[in-house]
Amino acid sequence: MLSQTHQKSARTLLYTKEQRARRDASIWTLVQGLLAPLQFLVFLISLALVLRFLLTGLGYEAATLSILIKTGCLYLIMITGAIWEKVVFGQYLFAASFFWEDVFSFVVIALHTAYVWALFTGSLTPDALMVLALAAYGTYVINAGQFLLKLRAARLQAGGLA
Repeated sequence: MLSQTHQKSARTLLYTKEQRARRDASIWTLVQGLLAPLQFLVFLISLALVLRFLLTGLGYEAATLSILIKTGCLYLIMITGAIWEKVVFGQYLFAASFFWEDVFSFVVIALHTAYVWALFTGSLTPDALMVLALAAYGTYVINAGQFLLKLRAARLQAGGLA
């Protein structure tokens, strides 16, 4: 019989040995590792452009284009992340180790998609569009934080510290 501490530790492991091997061997791990900082850079540039527009009324087109690029990056990282999850965990989304990150990712995607829909239907004013983009960006920052915490946990686990 396993001790309670060992049982809890087994439940909180992010990866089994087999999953870790698949993760380390997968090209999708590298893809995610490249796309995540790229998306963050696009986010920072876009955030600056959105805030510039909201504060000065200047640069609406640049801010809009940057939000669309950020949204495209988000879709790309979500699709490639789902493929990564399939390779590592055997299912496209909602693997136990990343369940809540995936759930919150859908909130992020919903807000970004709402922005695109509102832009193309003309259902919101430019200011309201930018506020919606900021809401989407706020959820993105929270979601990115979730993934950074998981990355840290994985590193601690790999080092035998978790």
